[in-house]
Amino acid sequence: MVVEDSMRPALCPGDGLLAVRAGRPRTGQLRVFPDPTLPSRFLVKRVGAVRSSAEGVVFEAVSDNAGAPGVVDSRRFGWVPAAESYRVVFRVRTVRSVRTVRRR
Repeated sequence: MVVEDSMRPALCPGDGLLAVRAGRPRTGQLRVFPDPTLPSRFLVKRVGAVRSSAEGVVFEAVSDNAGAPGVVDSRRFGWVPAAESYRVVFRVRTVRSVRTVRRR
Protein backbone atom coordinates (compact mmCIF):
# COMPACT_ATOMS: atom_id res chain seq x y z
CA MET A 1 0.00 0.00 0.00
CA VAL A 2 1.22 3.50 -0.84
CA VAL A 3 1.85 5.51 2.34
CA GLU A 4 3.30 8.84 1.21
CA ASP A 5 3.07 11.57 -1.45
CA SER A 6 6.28 11.12 -3.48
CA MET A 7 4.45 9.55 -6.45
CA ARG A 8 1.45 11.91 -6.68
CA PRO A 9 -0.55 12.25 -8.85
CA ALA A 10 0.05 8.73 -10.27
CA LEU A 11 -0.19 7.09 -6.83
CA CYS A 12 -1.87 8.40 -3.69
CA PRO A 13 -1.61 7.31 -0.06
CA GLY A 14 -3.90 4.34 0.47
CA ASP A 15 -3.62 3.02 -3.11
CA GLY A 16 -2.90 -0.70 -3.32
CA LEU A 17 -0.41 -2.21 -5.77
CA LEU A 18 0.10 -5.59 -7.38
CA ALA A 19 3.70 -6.10 -8.51
CA VAL A 20 5.48 -9.07 -10.08
CA ARG A 21 9.13 -9.92 -10.58
CA ALA A 22 9.30 -9.47 -14.31
CA GLY A 23 11.81 -8.56 -16.96
CA ARG A 24 14.13 -5.67 -17.55
CA PRO A 25 12.92 -2.28 -16.30
CA ARG A 26 11.83 0.21 -18.94
CA THR A 27 11.84 3.99 -18.73
CA GLY A 28 8.53 5.20 -17.32
CA GLN A 29 7.58 1.93 -15.57
CA LEU A 30 6.64 1.88 -11.92
CA ARG A 31 8.88 -0.48 -9.89
CA VAL A 32 8.81 -1.65 -6.26
CA PHE A 33 12.08 -2.46 -4.49
CA PRO A 34 13.63 -2.58 -1.00
CA ASP A 35 14.61 0.87 0.25
CA PRO A 36 18.45 0.97 0.17
CA THR A 37 18.40 3.36 3.16
CA LEU A 38 15.96 1.25 5.24
CA PRO A 39 15.74 -2.35 3.91
CA SER A 40 12.74 -3.23 6.12
CA ARG A 41 10.48 -1.11 3.86
CA PHE A 42 9.76 -1.02 0.15
CA LEU A 43 9.64 1.99 -2.18
CA VAL A 44 7.69 2.50 -5.38
CA LYS A 45 9.29 4.79 -7.96
CA ARG A 46 9.26 5.48 -11.68
CA VAL A 47 12.15 4.22 -13.82
CA GLY A 48 14.06 7.25 -15.07
CA ALA A 49 16.82 5.49 -17.01
CA VAL A 50 18.24 1.97 -17.35
CA ARG A 51 21.82 0.82 -17.88
CA SER A 52 24.00 -2.26 -17.59
CA SER A 53 26.74 -2.29 -15.00
CA ALA A 54 29.31 -4.81 -13.72
CA GLU A 55 26.61 -6.01 -11.26
CA GLY A 56 23.93 -6.41 -13.95
CA VAL A 57 21.06 -4.13 -15.01
CA VAL A 58 20.41 -1.10 -12.79
CA PHE A 59 17.87 1.71 -12.98
CA GLU A 60 17.42 5.25 -11.76
CA ALA A 61 14.48 5.44 -9.30
CA VAL A 62 12.65 8.77 -9.69
CA SER A 63 9.86 10.33 -7.63
CA ASP A 64 7.00 11.96 -9.59
CA ASN A 65 6.59 14.51 -6.79
CA ALA A 66 10.19 15.27 -5.86
CA GLY A 67 9.14 18.21 -3.67
CA ALA A 68 7.06 16.10 -1.27
CA PRO A 69 8.28 15.96 2.34
CA GLY A 70 10.71 13.13 3.08
CA VAL A 71 11.25 12.05 -0.54
CA VAL A 72 13.86 9.31 -0.93
CA ASP A 73 14.95 8.28 -4.42
CA SER A 74 18.06 7.76 -6.56
CA ARG A 75 19.22 11.31 -5.86
CA ARG A 76 19.87 10.05 -2.32
CA PHE A 77 20.83 6.37 -2.72
CA GLY A 78 21.99 5.96 -6.33
CA TRP A 79 20.87 3.45 -8.94
CA VAL A 80 18.87 0.32 -8.03
CA PRO A 81 19.65 -3.28 -9.07
CA ALA A 82 16.85 -4.49 -11.35
CA ALA A 83 17.16 -8.02 -9.95
CA GLU A 84 15.81 -6.76 -6.60
CA SER A 85 12.77 -5.02 -8.09
CA TYR A 86 9.17 -5.83 -9.06
CA ARG A 87 7.12 -4.30 -11.89
CA VAL A 88 3.81 -2.72 -10.86
CA VAL A 89 1.11 -4.34 -12.99
CA PHE A 90 -2.07 -3.18 -11.25
CA ARG A 91 -3.15 -0.30 -9.02
CA VAL A 92 -6.24 -0.21 -6.80
CA ARG A 93 -7.34 3.35 -6.12
CA THR A 94 -8.83 4.15 -2.76
CA VAL A 95 -12.15 5.96 -2.65
CA ARG A 96 -10.37 8.93 -1.06
CA SER A 97 -7.97 9.34 -3.96
CA VAL A 98 -10.69 9.14 -6.62
CA ARG A 99 -13.38 11.22 -4.97
CA THR A 100 -13.68 14.81 -6.09
CA VAL A 101 -15.04 17.22 -3.52
CA ARG A 102 -17.07 20.12 -4.87
CA ARG A 103 -17.65 23.26 -2.88
CA ARG A 104 -20.28 25.82 -3.71
